[in-house]
Amino acid sequence: MQPLVSIVTPVYNLEKFITKTMDSVRAQSFEAWELLLVEDGSKDESVSVIRKYLEETGDERIRLIIQEKNGGAARARNRGVKEARGRYLAYLDGDDLWTADKLKKQVRFMEETGAAFSFTGYEFADENGRGLGKIVRVPSVIDYKEALKNTTIFTSTVMFDLKQIPKEKLEMPLIKSEDTALWWRILREGRLAYGLDENLVRYRRAGKSLSSNKLEAVRRIWNLYRKAEGMGILSSAYHFCFWAVRAVKRRI
Repeated sequence: MQPLVSIVTPVYNLEKFITKTMDSVRAQSFEAWELLLVEDGSKDESVSVIRKYLEETGDERIRLIIQEKNGGAARARNRGVKEARGRYLAYLDGDDLWTADKLKKQVRFMEETGAAFSFTGYEFADENGRGLGKIVRVPSVIDYKEALKNTTIFTSTVMFDLKQIPKEKLEMPLIKSEDTALWWRILREGRLAYGLDENLVRYRRAGKSLSSNKLEAVRRIWNLYRKAEGMGILSSAYHFCFWAVRAVKRRI
Protein backbone atom coordinates (compact mmCIF):
# COMPACT_ATOMS: atom_id res chain seq x y z
CA MET A 1 0.00 0.00 0.00
CA GLN A 2 1.35 3.40 -0.96
CA PRO A 3 1.85 5.98 1.82
CA LEU A 4 -0.22 9.14 1.41
CA VAL A 5 1.60 12.27 0.23
CA SER A 6 0.04 15.63 1.11
CA ILE A 7 0.86 18.33 -1.42
CA VAL A 8 0.51 21.95 -0.29
CA THR A 9 -0.02 24.63 -2.94
CA PRO A 10 -0.71 28.29 -2.14
CA VAL A 11 -2.90 29.95 -4.76
CA TYR A 12 -2.83 33.67 -5.47
CA ASN A 13 -3.76 35.10 -8.87
CA LEU A 14 -2.88 31.93 -10.76
CA GLU A 15 -5.78 31.59 -13.19
CA LYS A 16 -3.34 31.26 -16.12
CA PHE A 17 -1.25 28.51 -14.58
CA ILE A 18 -3.11 26.49 -11.95
CA THR A 19 -4.85 24.13 -14.40
CA LYS A 20 -1.57 22.78 -15.80
CA THR A 21 -0.17 22.49 -12.28
CA MET A 22 -3.16 20.40 -11.21
CA ASP A 23 -2.81 18.35 -14.40
CA SER A 24 0.81 17.57 -13.54
CA VAL A 25 -0.26 16.25 -10.13
CA ARG A 26 -3.09 14.16 -11.54
CA ALA A 27 -0.64 12.71 -14.09
CA GLN A 28 1.56 11.25 -11.35
CA SER A 29 2.33 7.53 -11.60
CA PHE A 30 2.15 7.53 -7.79
CA GLU A 31 -1.56 7.75 -6.98
CA ALA A 32 -1.72 8.04 -3.17
CA TRP A 33 -1.75 11.82 -2.81
CA GLU A 34 -3.95 14.70 -1.73
CA LEU A 35 -3.56 18.17 -3.20
CA LEU A 36 -4.36 21.01 -0.79
CA LEU A 37 -4.98 24.20 -2.75
CA VAL A 38 -4.94 27.08 -0.27
CA GLU A 39 -6.62 30.04 -1.95
CA ASP A 40 -5.21 33.24 -0.53
CA GLY A 41 -7.54 36.03 -1.61
CA SER A 42 -6.91 36.03 -5.36
CA LYS A 43 -8.17 39.02 -7.31
CA ASP A 44 -8.49 37.05 -10.56
CA GLU A 45 -10.59 34.01 -11.46
CA SER A 46 -8.41 31.40 -9.73
CA VAL A 47 -11.26 30.11 -7.54
CA SER A 48 -13.64 29.77 -10.48
CA VAL A 49 -10.99 27.97 -12.53
CA ILE A 50 -10.31 25.51 -9.69
CA ARG A 51 -13.98 24.86 -8.97
CA LYS A 52 -14.70 24.21 -12.63
CA TYR A 53 -11.73 21.84 -12.77
CA LEU A 54 -12.96 19.93 -9.72
CA GLU A 55 -16.44 19.68 -11.19
CA GLU A 56 -15.13 18.40 -14.51
CA THR A 57 -12.63 15.90 -13.11
CA GLY A 58 -14.49 14.80 -9.99
CA ASP A 59 -11.11 14.15 -8.39
CA GLU A 60 -11.77 14.06 -4.65
CA ARG A 61 -8.05 13.98 -3.91
CA ILE A 62 -7.96 17.73 -4.60
CA ARG A 63 -9.19 19.98 -1.79
CA LEU A 64 -9.82 23.70 -2.12
CA ILE A 65 -9.20 25.61 1.11
CA ILE A 66 -10.18 29.27 1.09
CA GLN A 67 -8.48 31.73 3.42
CA GLU A 68 -10.69 34.53 4.73
CA LYS A 69 -8.20 37.16 3.58
CA ASN A 70 -4.85 37.42 1.85
CA GLY A 71 -2.05 36.57 4.26
CA GLY A 72 0.86 35.68 2.01
CA ALA A 73 2.50 32.43 0.94
CA ALA A 74 3.84 31.50 4.38
CA ARG A 75 0.42 31.63 6.04
CA ALA A 76 -1.13 29.76 3.13
CA ARG A 77 1.46 26.99 3.30
CA ASN A 78 1.11 26.79 7.08
CA ARG A 79 -2.65 26.36 6.72
CA GLY A 80 -2.09 23.59 4.21
CA VAL A 81 0.34 21.80 6.52
CA LYS A 82 -2.23 21.90 9.34
CA GLU A 83 -4.81 20.31 7.05
CA ALA A 84 -2.43 17.63 5.73
CA ARG A 85 -3.30 14.00 6.43
CA GLY A 86 -0.39 12.22 4.76
CA ARG A 87 2.78 10.46 5.89
CA TYR A 88 4.80 12.70 3.58
CA LEU A 89 4.48 16.40 2.93
CA ALA A 90 5.44 18.00 -0.39
CA TYR A 91 5.27 21.59 -1.58
CA LEU A 92 4.30 22.67 -5.08
CA ASP A 93 4.02 26.30 -6.14
CA GLY A 94 0.90 26.94 -8.19
CA ASP A 95 2.73 27.83 -11.39
CA ASP A 96 5.30 25.03 -11.33
CA LEU A 97 5.05 21.56 -12.84
CA TRP A 98 6.11 18.04 -11.87
CA THR A 99 7.25 15.24 -14.14
CA ALA A 100 4.99 12.19 -14.07
CA ASP A 101 7.34 10.10 -11.86
CA LYS A 102 8.24 12.84 -9.38
CA LEU A 103 6.33 11.49 -6.40
CA LYS A 104 7.09 7.83 -7.17
CA LYS A 105 10.83 8.45 -7.37
CA GLN A 106 11.04 10.78 -4.39
CA VAL A 107 8.97 8.59 -2.06
CA ARG A 108 11.14 5.61 -3.00
CA PHE A 109 14.23 7.74 -2.37
CA MET A 110 12.91 8.73 1.06
CA GLU A 111 12.19 5.12 1.94
CA GLU A 112 15.56 3.84 0.74
CA THR A 113 17.62 6.54 2.48
CA GLY A 114 15.45 6.97 5.56
CA ALA A 115 15.60 10.71 4.91
CA ALA A 116 13.37 13.05 6.89
CA PHE A 117 14.02 15.92 4.44
CA SER A 118 14.70 15.57 0.72
CA PHE A 119 14.80 17.68 -2.42
CA THR A 120 15.38 17.08 -6.13
CA GLY A 121 16.90 18.64 -9.21
CA TYR A 122 14.81 20.86 -11.44
CA GLU A 123 14.69 22.66 -14.77
CA PHE A 124 13.91 26.27 -15.57
CA ALA A 125 10.84 26.64 -17.80
CA ASP A 126 9.21 29.42 -19.81
CA GLU A 127 5.78 30.94 -19.24
CA ASN A 128 4.15 28.02 -21.06
CA GLY A 129 5.88 25.46 -18.87
CA ARG A 130 8.30 24.31 -21.56
CA GLY A 131 11.72 23.30 -20.27
CA LEU A 132 14.52 25.65 -21.26
CA GLY A 133 17.28 23.05 -21.01
CA LYS A 134 18.87 24.69 -17.95
CA ILE A 135 18.84 21.93 -15.35
CA VAL A 136 19.92 22.53 -11.77
CA ARG A 137 21.93 19.64 -10.38
CA VAL A 138 21.80 19.04 -6.64
CA PRO A 139 24.29 17.56 -4.16
CA SER A 140 23.61 14.22 -2.48
CA VAL A 141 23.42 15.83 0.95
CA ILE A 142 23.37 19.32 2.47
CA ASP A 143 23.95 20.25 6.10
CA TYR A 144 23.30 23.57 7.81
CA LYS A 145 26.69 25.12 7.11
CA GLU A 146 26.54 24.22 3.44
CA ALA A 147 22.92 25.38 3.10
CA LEU A 148 23.89 28.86 4.27
CA LYS A 149 26.15 29.13 1.21
CA ASN A 150 23.95 27.25 -1.25
CA THR A 151 20.21 27.96 -1.63
CA THR A 152 19.76 25.25 -4.24
CA ILE A 153 16.87 23.70 -2.30
CA PHE A 154 13.86 24.77 -4.37
CA THR A 155 10.43 24.74 -2.71
CA SER A 156 8.58 22.71 -5.35
CA THR A 157 11.13 19.89 -4.98
CA VAL A 158 10.98 19.51 -1.18
CA MET A 159 9.47 16.57 0.69
CA PHE A 160 9.33 15.88 4.44
CA ASP A 161 8.58 12.70 6.38
CA LEU A 162 6.01 13.76 8.99
CA LYS A 163 6.81 10.72 11.12
CA GLN A 164 10.29 12.12 11.66
CA ILE A 165 9.59 15.85 11.61
CA PRO A 166 6.26 16.82 13.23
CA LYS A 167 4.03 19.45 11.70
CA GLU A 168 4.70 22.02 14.40
CA LYS A 169 8.35 22.05 13.34
CA LEU A 170 7.35 22.92 9.77
CA GLU A 171 5.61 26.22 10.40
CA MET A 172 7.14 28.78 8.05
CA PRO A 173 8.13 32.10 9.63
CA LEU A 174 6.26 35.19 8.47
CA ILE A 175 9.24 36.78 6.75
CA LYS A 176 10.38 37.10 3.16
CA SER A 177 12.06 33.95 1.78
CA GLU A 178 10.15 32.03 4.43
CA ASP A 179 10.86 28.72 2.70
CA THR A 180 14.64 29.10 2.86
CA ALA A 181 14.35 30.24 6.49
CA LEU A 182 12.47 27.03 7.28
CA TRP A 183 15.05 24.81 5.57
CA TRP A 184 17.83 26.51 7.57
CA ARG A 185 15.94 26.18 10.84
CA ILE A 186 15.46 22.43 10.35
CA LEU A 187 19.07 21.89 9.32
CA ARG A 188 20.32 24.01 12.23
CA GLU A 189 18.92 21.32 14.53
CA GLY A 190 21.46 18.88 13.12
CA ARG A 191 19.38 17.23 10.43
CA LEU A 192 20.54 16.66 6.87
CA ALA A 193 18.72 17.30 3.60
CA TYR A 194 19.20 14.55 1.01
CA GLY A 195 19.31 15.45 -2.66
CA LEU A 196 17.87 13.28 -5.43
CA ASP A 197 19.86 14.49 -8.43
CA GLU A 198 17.18 14.00 -11.06
CA ASN A 199 15.26 16.64 -12.99
CA LEU A 200 11.72 16.09 -11.65
CA VAL A 201 10.35 19.65 -11.54
CA ARG A 202 9.89 22.48 -14.01
CA TYR A 203 10.32 25.90 -12.42
CA ARG A 204 8.26 28.35 -14.41
CA ARG A 205 10.15 31.64 -14.43
CA ALA A 206 7.35 33.86 -15.77
CA GLY A 207 7.39 37.07 -13.78
CA LYS A 208 10.09 35.71 -11.46
CA SER A 209 13.26 36.69 -13.26
CA LEU A 210 13.00 40.43 -13.76
CA SER A 211 15.95 42.61 -12.72
CA SER A 212 13.91 44.15 -9.91
CA ASN A 213 13.24 40.69 -8.52
CA LYS A 214 16.96 39.89 -8.58
CA LEU A 215 17.62 42.94 -6.42
CA GLU A 216 14.83 41.85 -4.11
CA ALA A 217 16.39 38.37 -3.86
CA VAL A 218 19.65 39.97 -2.75
CA ARG A 219 17.85 41.95 -0.05
CA ARG A 220 16.00 38.87 1.14
CA ILE A 221 19.02 36.63 1.49
CA TRP A 222 20.98 39.35 3.28
CA ASN A 223 18.11 39.89 5.73
CA LEU A 224 17.94 36.15 6.36
CA TYR A 225 21.60 36.10 7.36
CA ARG A 226 21.33 39.18 9.54
CA LYS A 227 17.89 38.73 11.12
CA ALA A 228 16.74 35.12 10.87
CA GLU A 229 20.18 33.64 11.60
CA GLY A 230 21.51 36.52 13.70
CA MET A 231 24.87 36.64 11.90
CA GLY A 232 27.32 39.50 12.11
CA ILE A 233 28.25 41.56 9.08
CA LEU A 234 31.46 39.69 8.30
CA SER A 235 29.88 36.26 8.58
CA SER A 236 26.92 37.41 6.51
CA ALA A 237 29.20 38.80 3.82
CA TYR A 238 31.24 35.56 3.75
CA HIS A 239 28.18 33.37 3.19
CA PHE A 240 26.58 35.88 0.84
CA CYS A 241 29.55 35.70 -1.55
CA PHE A 242 29.14 31.93 -1.89
CA TRP A 243 25.38 32.32 -2.36
CA ALA A 244 25.81 34.95 -5.08
CA VAL A 245 28.27 32.89 -7.13
CA ARG A 246 26.10 29.78 -6.98
CA ALA A 247 22.92 31.72 -7.72
CA VAL A 248 24.49 33.10 -10.90
CA LYS A 249 25.76 29.67 -11.97
CA ARG A 250 22.26 28.22 -11.67
CA ARG A 251 20.92 30.75 -14.15
CA ILE A 252 23.57 30.80 -16.87
